[in-house]
Amino acid sequence: MSGRRLSALHVIPSLSRKHGGPSYAVRAMARALRPLGVDLTIATTDDDGDDARLNVPLGQPIEEDGINVYYFRRELLPYKISFGLARWLRSNVAQFDLVHIHALFSFSSTVAGHYAYRKGVPYVIRPLGVLNIYGLENRRPVLKKLSMPLVESRILRYSAAIHYTSQAERMEAAAISNEIATHRSVVVPLPIEQQKGNVDDFRKRFPQVANKRVVLFLSRIDAKKGIELLLDAFASVDPQLNDIVLVIAGAGSASYQQALQERAKELRIADRVVWAGHLDGEIKAGAFAAAEVFVLSSHSENFGIAAAEAITCGVPTIVSDQVAISDEIRTSDAGIVVRADAKELALAIQRVLADREFASRLSANATRLAAESYAPDAVGRQLRELYDSISSETK
Repeated sequence: MSGRRLSALHVIPSLSRKHGGPSYAVRAMARALRPLGVDLTIATTDDDGDDARLNVPLGQPIEEDGINVYYFRRELLPYKISFGLARWLRSNVAQFDLVHIHALFSFSSTVAGHYAYRKGVPYVIRPLGVLNIYGLENRRPVLKKLSMPLVESRILRYSAAIHYTSQAERMEAAAISNEIATHRSVVVPLPIEQQKGNVDDFRKRFPQVANKRVVLFLSRIDAKKGIELLLDAFASVDPQLNDIVLVIAGAGSASYQQALQERAKELRIADRVVWAGHLDGEIKAGAFAAAEVFVLSSHSENFGIAAAEAITCGVPTIVSDQVAISDEIRTSDAGIVVRADAKELALAIQRVLADREFASRLSANATRLAAESYAPDAVGRQLRELYDSISSETK
């Protein structure tokens, strides 16, 4: 690893914590790189989900954890269009050694790739899981079909490398086209920072969980997360386990959450489901500390930050086989991997809750996997090595 200092710019459509994993990951990557001689700047918009905006100064550097962050006005919601961000990139991108672009099918990634290429600055693309069948077919499929050959293919073609966060994500992307399959790529997981939470604080915040065994879901409230499957599974768990409560933590559209709540009523489990909303910081860590089992039943995940966080906290974890890190979880015996199926989820939940020795083994293996694969210092070194190799090639 080179001792030379590097300046890197990370560009992402939004840093709103309401968007879950991507916003968390950029900040965590920045913190992991900072001790390794990387002067890091983040450029983004003031988007805060739906029609909301972050209450932040615009167009000027704000120091967050020792990192300069520039926020720009989001003029239009679709694709988070920001003309201020575009103007800033045009004027400033040349001062950086490298640009790390997070997302595709977004205004920020298009303009960042365009200006980096024009100014001769190498850039890395992290697709955020959109280069898979689920992402292409379930999120604005018509627009993506038009945009892929005209815009995204060009951004990928001129990138110095594609950054995948799991081998499963890389394999799915490779199936799209030979051009993507043969382009330079690396697999570097996301850094997951250790969280220590207070169970008592969480139980005081949510007294409904007092004296209950907690089954935890913590992620965005979104259709791809398989929350309907989880509700169905929870409803069919052995009724003798009557001391359990399902905590669903996360933010999403009000209409979708209302539909989920109606489903819980129909399943007659509404009194055993706690809708905790978005959790962050110490209260989020407290949720992991309180959980006896964590479930991520997604239909598609290019990594699975929430599951990796649970693993780092030593929580026995159940994931669907559509979560990209499921192979690592299965191989390490750090959790249970099931199909996206309510019956399999229910059986897995019952097994963890009924067999404490088994749950303890999963917990120990999870802690070991986290230390080996997701520790920030290890991930930071991999990213720095990638930056060094690209920087040396462009001199």
